[in-house]
Amino acid sequence: MRADHVRNYKSVHTWTGIVSGLALFIAFYAGALTVFKEPLRRWSTPPATLAQPVPLDEVQPLIVQTLATTPSVGRGAALKLEGDRAIPRLEWEVRDPKADDHDDSAVRRYVATLDAGGGVQVSEQHPSRLVEFIDVLHRVVGLPVDSDPNRWIMGVVSALYFVALVSGVVVLLPSLVKDFFALRVGKNLKRMWLDAHNVVGIVSLPFHIVMALSAVVFAYHDQIYALQDKVIHKGQWSQGPARAPQAKGGPARDPADMLPPSRLLQIAREASPGFEPNGLQYAQVTGPRPTVRVWGKNPEAVSPRALGGFAAIDPYSGKLLATDFLPGAQDTPALFISSFFALHMASFGGTAVLWLYFLLGLAGAWLFYTGNLLWVETRRKAQRKGGERPVQRRDTALMASATVGVCIGCVAGISLTLAAAKWLPGRVDDLAAWHVRIYYAVFFAGVAWAFWRGAARAAAPLLWLAAACTAAIPLSSLLGWLAPGSGAWADGTMLGVDLTALAGALALAWMARATARRVRQGPQDSVWSVRRSMAASA
Repeated sequence: MRADHVRNYKSVHTWTGIVSGLALFIAFYAGALTVFKEPLRRWSTPPATLAQPVPLDEVQPLIVQTLATTPSVGRGAALKLEGDRAIPRLEWEVRDPKADDHDDSAVRRYVATLDAGGGVQVSEQHPSRLVEFIDVLHRVVGLPVDSDPNRWIMGVVSALYFVALVSGVVVLLPSLVKDFFALRVGKNLKRMWLDAHNVVGIVSLPFHIVMALSAVVFAYHDQIYALQDKVIHKGQWSQGPARAPQAKGGPARDPADMLPPSRLLQIAREASPGFEPNGLQYAQVTGPRPTVRVWGKNPEAVSPRALGGFAAIDPYSGKLLATDFLPGAQDTPALFISSFFALHMASFGGTAVLWLYFLLGLAGAWLFYTGNLLWVETRRKAQRKGGERPVQRRDTALMASATVGVCIGCVAGISLTLAAAKWLPGRVDDLAAWHVRIYYAVFFAGVAWAFWRGAARAAAPLLWLAAACTAAIPLSSLLGWLAPGSGAWADGTMLGVDLTALAGALALAWMARATARRVRQGPQDSVWSVRRSMAASA
């Protein structure tokens, strides 16, 4: 390939990476954590709010009485399952019809249980929504609201990401065989970081291609579904499951006539052998179009959502209404779209795939961080031997500060809001709002600190802050175990969350020490040199 073509592709790779890199760091770091949504949710949930599972059909009285006597539950109520047992709680949401669809503050959440006398007891709940907030950071690249415009922004960022991947491969092709396994460790730190950046990028290239393309599909899936419905399904998806017409104004259905949960699970399993249900979702069961969605996963098939997929069943007749989203029973067009979601959300392959995606997500975040650092170092003006120290370009100093503030501020903010999950319950009313405030307070403080102090002076303190915030996660559990009356708690089944956070805190502490040594002893003409910063201020 001609040298001028390689230079053009290198320029494309550099600028698409710079434009999208900081947003993608947040998306990948938060996304790596959301791979383990359920363990994080369990870790951050007070034990007092957890109910013990009971035999499956013992929850039928709760389901029947709640659906028959509570009008607000009509649009849908969810029952969680653990194997062939059920959590004796029926949960549902009521949204203000005048509010925006993505305004979480317009949603009120309720839970129904049976009291000692067998009567239904309904109460409003205020869950922390911590895991959902981290997922929002992932899905809309750090923006605070999961809205259509923000998802479209994410789609544009993902498209730039794909361009950066392709152009980066083209740039590396001429020297791929020679440089693929080269990791030249020595005094030339820029060369070492470039080698590491290239190796990680090439090794994880298939993963990144999947992420880039699936993220674009995720951003515009409503438009894709509408087109697929119109062209392939002739509008059937938008009309809902087909069923025999019923006269308007007919008598309301009696939930007492519904099939028990065990029978609904049996129907779903017969439709997809190997299907493992994890929840039931009842919708409009007293109206003319009653439906139960049996949610779950099939280890031998892909799932269209992180929670899995579902079979739509008539709860009275047991008729299977739809399998378009049932893992293991989808037709080819539905499976094509579902595969994008499954590849993006790791909803296939079991625990080993989850850990692989977690590590690849962290490696991806590191890739964007080092990409920005390499951009800064490449534009550094070198000091001539015996000459005066050069004045570095302003854009390189600003990009260095932005990289440090955004990336490390994101890590510290997520860690601290996670740790706060052990201390906020019972002390504040709006848990969800507090988690958002804590994250953005730390994030913007980190960004402001980086721009005020400069990258060199800010990097090490911010890394120490991130290490301390991450260490606060296992320390909170430890304090809950040592002092149960403190308000925090320990859950031995979630020890993996604490150990993973401890490993992350140690890694961040090592990075802080290495960065501090670099800024003290590195080249004086670098934007990462404290000596350069001190000379400039003088």
